[in-house]
Amino acid sequence: MPPQTVQSRRAAMPCLFATALLLSLPLTAFPQASQPADSRIAPLLQSLGHVRNPQTVAISPDGLSLAWVVGGPRGSELHLTGIAADGTARSGASDRILSPDTIADTTSNKPATCGASRPAWSPDSKQLAFLSGCSSGDGGWQRASQNNIFIWSPAGNAIRQVSHLHGMIGALQWSPDGKSIAFLYVENATRQAGALDAMKPWSGVYGEDGVEVQRVYAVDIATGRGNWISADSKLHVYEFSWSPNSQQIAYVAAELPGENNWWTARLYLQRVGMIAVCEEIKGAQLCKSDGPPNGLPEVTFNPQTTPGPLHGLQIAVPRFSPDGKQIAFIGGLMSDQGSVGGDIYLIPTTGGEPKDITPSRPASPAYIAWLDDHDIGISEHVGGSSRITALDLTTGKDVPGMAFTFPETIIAGTDVMSVSVASHSSNIAMIRQSFDRPPEVWAGPSDNLKQITHLNDRAKPAWGKSESIEYTSDGFHIQGWLLYPADYDPSRKYPLIVSIHGGPSSAVSPRWPGVSYGAVPFSALGYFVFMPNPRGSYGQGERFTQANVKDFGYGDLRDILAGMDVLEKRFPIDKEREGLTGWSYGGFMTMFGVTQTTRFKAAVAGAGISNWQSYYGENSIDQWMVPFFGKTVYDDPAVYAKSSAIDFIKNVKTPTLVVVGDRDGECPAPQSFEFWHALRAEGVKTQLVIYPNEGHRISDPAHQRDVLERALEWFQAEMPPK
Repeated sequence: MPPQTVQSRRAAMPCLFATALLLSLPLTAFPQASQPADSRIAPLLQSLGHVRNPQTVAISPDGLSLAWVVGGPRGSELHLTGIAADGTARSGASDRILSPDTIADTTSNKPATCGASRPAWSPDSKQLAFLSGCSSGDGGWQRASQNNIFIWSPAGNAIRQVSHLHGMIGALQWSPDGKSIAFLYVENATRQAGALDAMKPWSGVYGEDGVEVQRVYAVDIATGRGNWISADSKLHVYEFSWSPNSQQIAYVAAELPGENNWWTARLYLQRVGMIAVCEEIKGAQLCKSDGPPNGLPEVTFNPQTTPGPLHGLQIAVPRFSPDGKQIAFIGGLMSDQGSVGGDIYLIPTTGGEPKDITPSRPASPAYIAWLDDHDIGISEHVGGSSRITALDLTTGKDVPGMAFTFPETIIAGTDVMSVSVASHSSNIAMIRQSFDRPPEVWAGPSDNLKQITHLNDRAKPAWGKSESIEYTSDGFHIQGWLLYPADYDPSRKYPLIVSIHGGPSSAVSPRWPGVSYGAVPFSALGYFVFMPNPRGSYGQGERFTQANVKDFGYGDLRDILAGMDVLEKRFPIDKEREGLTGWSYGGFMTMFGVTQTTRFKAAVAGAGISNWQSYYGENSIDQWMVPFFGKTVYDDPAVYAKSSAIDFIKNVKTPTLVVVGDRDGECPAPQSFEFWHALRAEGVKTQLVIYPNEGHRISDPAHQRDVLERALEWFQAEMPPK
């Protein structure tokens, strides 16, 4: 390994110059990938694109109906499926597509004109709310760009629109009394308000003009009247929960801008008054209250001021207890909103210090749901697998017979590892997928789940088998996943690709690949693929997740290299053909890794970070860095410099492809430019590809395909098969 002391030299190119140059590039086009040298690449990409991926599933409270969403020819399709008490599809019941324009046709199952998404059942299971872009006109239903809330009543097959808003709507939640629906709303939104999405083009007064504010809004079901129920217009709300009596909400929120401050968010409690009457008069929205106004938000818990173990850390997934006396939430070290894990805490609604009810748990709870006043259902990362279980608050132990581990990825909605729970039934629902099984909707009792959908019955893995790999590094127990090459022959030697996940607070769990960038397709081309969960990952408790604080690129890299040592002893791996790749934190680890070892013969760095010092002033989410580095870059520049690839750039010999979106706010494009510029100056083979109008998450299907195709070709060229 090269010396690990901080080098005194800095990058020769100022970041402001890099930014200006990037902004001057013609971003309407980018160089097309060359014709694939390997004839297997094109059909592989084509087969990946044929998989239909369910996006959401919601089970009705009585456990007898499923509403699930999948992409269709005209956008999102909302499907309805009846199930029996044991979770099997109800005999004689047919799947149905539900949309405002299909309501009169219950038999042909024709594609909807405008689609639907985000289903939410009423507490009595008698109504289903969902979002749709349908608008009625002289010629009937038409497709519109604006989603609004519709409600379908199975009795009488009636449907009606209950909101007429302008902006982004999400996270629909019925009040427990069934009288209103609350949701997250960005009024007059011009973009998605998340850090993964493309940032706005740079113009105007930066950080002040056009800031998107997400708050909680509610509509009255009977009248359609609506109003804000999170009172402070300067607070950005990330998630919320109704109290059992429908008179309060608990929510996690922070000051503006929202994409930057999730890492400093607090837990608020607020009384909900009567929904106000709102009407549009001369283009202005005017509201008057029908009753007592909403209360002011009260800070129930502030991680930034607590003296306890959550000081300076993150909180997520607030949930009222059934008796309304406590709020449960997940707290810990988390690097991305939406990808959470930690311990479970309880705090009285009257305030005080929260109590950790899962101390030293060797797993990372990611999603919770109260089952009753004494039991909490948990969905958690365990190693590289997913587990659902229930915690008995009386004993502090898992409920016997309630724990089930899946070597796969599970989800039901937008929250990582979410599970849809029927409150009046033992049935649950989720979307399951693994390396061997494409995504499908499953439902039933947790000990007897049944496959409901058959969207991908014809899909077969084009890659090799998977195996969980476990070993020890620096006293830590490390787990990772290994994919064998397709058509594996133990008498041959194969190249190895090491793929490092983002985060770092995240974990690799088995999932079926899509066309977007990922490691699995390399197995189909004859590579071993190693996907480790080094220290800093979820799956082995908070101590493990926090083990890379102020140590990026050192202990975590040793864990990865130790795993490679284990693999080289057990499998026929060609040490002269080993490659490194990753996205986001994995992109940083790729950039930093090639400065620390010449072991890798090729690398692909996606949306990486090359210079933590300049990065601090470029990104849109600088608040995430303080919990991981201990201080700001202005208070402790050395801790940032020691993990900066640019300080060790003269050690690099590895040919490296660098890819990034031009409007990435999490890992801005100048970081990739700086790394590419340095490699080029040092005579190392490199290429930089910038994708126009893309954020941290590459969204355009053509760009997704191009990224994956380029990476496959890069490794094929630098580590050719023998």
